Amino acid sequence: MKSRAHLLFPACLGLAATAAPALVLADNPAARLEAPTVQVVGTTPLPGIGMSLDKVPANVQSQTADDIRRQQPLDLSQQLTQNLSGVVASPSQNNPWQSDIAFRGFTASPLMGSPQGLSVFLDGVRVNEAFGDTVNWDLIPPNAIAGTNVIPGSNPVFGLNTLGGTLAVQTKSGLKYPGSSMQLMGGSWGRRNAQFETGGHQDGKDYFIAGNFAAEDGWRQHSASRVNQFFAKTGFEDDRNDLDVSLLLADNRLNGVQALPQSMLGDRRQAYTWPDRTDNRLAMVNARGSHFLSDDQLLAGGLYLRSLDNGNLSSNVNDDSVTDPTAPQGAMDRSQTRSRSWGASLQYTDTRPWHGLQNQATLGLSADFGHSDYRQWSAPGNFTADRTVAVSGPETLQTSARTDNRYLGLYFTDTLSLSSRWHFTAAGRWNEARVTIRDASGDNPALNGDHRFQRFNPALGLNFTPRPGFTAYASYSEGMRVATPMELTCADPAVPCKLPNAFLADPPLLPVISRTWETGLRGKLDAGLGYRASVFRTDLDDDIQFISSSGAAANAGYFKNVGRTRRQGLELALDGHRGDFAWNVGYSYLQATYESTLTLHSPANSSADAA
Repeated sequence: MKSRAHLLFPACLGLAATAAPALVLADNPAARLEAPTVQVVGTTPLPGIGMSLDKVPANVQSQTADDIRRQQPLDLSQQLTQNLSGVVASPSQNNPWQSDIAFRGFTASPLMGSPQGLSVFLDGVRVNEAFGDTVNWDLIPPNAIAGTNVIPGSNPVFGLNTLGGTLAVQTKSGLKYPGSSMQLMGGSWGRRNAQFETGGHQDGKDYFIAGNFAAEDGWRQHSASRVNQFFAKTGFEDDRNDLDVSLLLADNRLNGVQALPQSMLGDRRQAYTWPDRTDNRLAMVNARGSHFLSDDQLLAGGLYLRSLDNGNLSSNVNDDSVTDPTAPQGAMDRSQTRSRSWGASLQYTDTRPWHGLQNQATLGLSADFGHSDYRQWSAPGNFTADRTVAVSGPETLQTSARTDNRYLGLYFTDTLSLSSRWHFTAAGRWNEARVTIRDASGDNPALNGDHRFQRFNPALGLNFTPRPGFTAYASYSEGMRVATPMELTCADPAVPCKLPNAFLADPPLLPVISRTWETGLRGKLDAGLGYRASVFRTDLDDDIQFISSSGAAANAGYFKNVGRTRRQGLELALDGHRGDFAWNVGYSYLQATYESTLTLHSPANSSADAA
């Protein structure tokens, strides 16, 4: 049922009006990643000078604002899925704004408890949330995006969660995107959408404002959602300086419905139980700037403050009612997470030659801090005729916890052109992560814990460019993911917790270490036809999985290091354009395997004995 829900997109009618003056580009190369046509790709967390694509030892895939404008995606996750090879969306919550994005077998998901193996950056800020490393796609307005880069592999420069790849998103500025536009759309299932954007510049100053307001009733019952997103940026730029300050606001209500049992498929629109609602409210301020110390030395930095309030209301079935008719049939579970995160980064880039050879070296450091307050309540109840929970008892506090994160990183990357054909890259990052958990209720001291992880991760790459328009490359890289507060507080097999988020204890979990090998080639057959091919393998040591507990309530279990896992595969792609017509075709093959012995509980195990 989930896959069918994913395939049902509404038919839409649209009305748009646009007015834009001629584009004026500045001479500051530090701002060229914001330009409509991306000639270089960002290979560091803070946007800066960027790197020519023929020197990047990875199968990088990019999208521009023009790509997004032509296709009018509902959100960024839809744009990535429809256009990039190897990117797959799974609507785990059966809501179009709450997709899990999988790439090379790794996930960036809004669902708490999913193993997050992709890092996501917005204008140099890591937006994997402080509490569970989740990624909320509903918070990013698509009409404010200038471009995206998907950088595969375990590139250590991008820090934690970069096991399978990184998504780097850049927003628009008034300097590169002057003019105004407004768009209204409506479609089936009550879908309506209004977007606007306006930007301009004068005497080195610029501004850009965008809004996206969408709502739909949903094709299934009790699945109405609304999304309100607002983005504003102001900046100053001259030939040596670039300063931008941006504000991102979102206020969204998203309703999801579960998959149906086969007996209820006569009416596929109905909900199994309801409500299942998520409320996200975000306020984020980001300031970043750069200054050329000389023609070939750039200093860049950033500061950000981010506030996210997440509320969840879920109707759940009580499995005990199957054997005990006096037990409540279900429960109404409610949770609230308030996260405040802040951080700073500094980056130095030097493009001076080294012993007569072209060289680009970058050194950077970052500090990210987060504080989260999590609380969960539950109230017993019985299901009504339309399968919502009628509460029959008092709501009780199940969990109250405070968590603090401190992530420090020191990184470098250097690309040396040994000749006009050969380009060698070396990179590395030292990470230190500290996670502190405290019980806020006074009744559950087993929650208390202090955890510290640190490691240096290296990377090497080699590019061969025998002629313009053709590149062959090979690379090796290592990455790291540390256990989230959510995983650490649900790691005791003797005291299983119930997803999404009922916490009980925090035995230590080892960090997940990734090792990725990749080789490939890319090129152009002519000015309008390009191709890409790559082969990759990523091995994880001490991978973390959620293990279901035998005989426990539905969704109950614990997180555990399960040894070694592997993702390996092949990616092929062709793309082309003729005038305003663009097309692409891609093929991805992925094989994901457990490489260590692992015992899993399954009620459907046909080989299980009486024990």
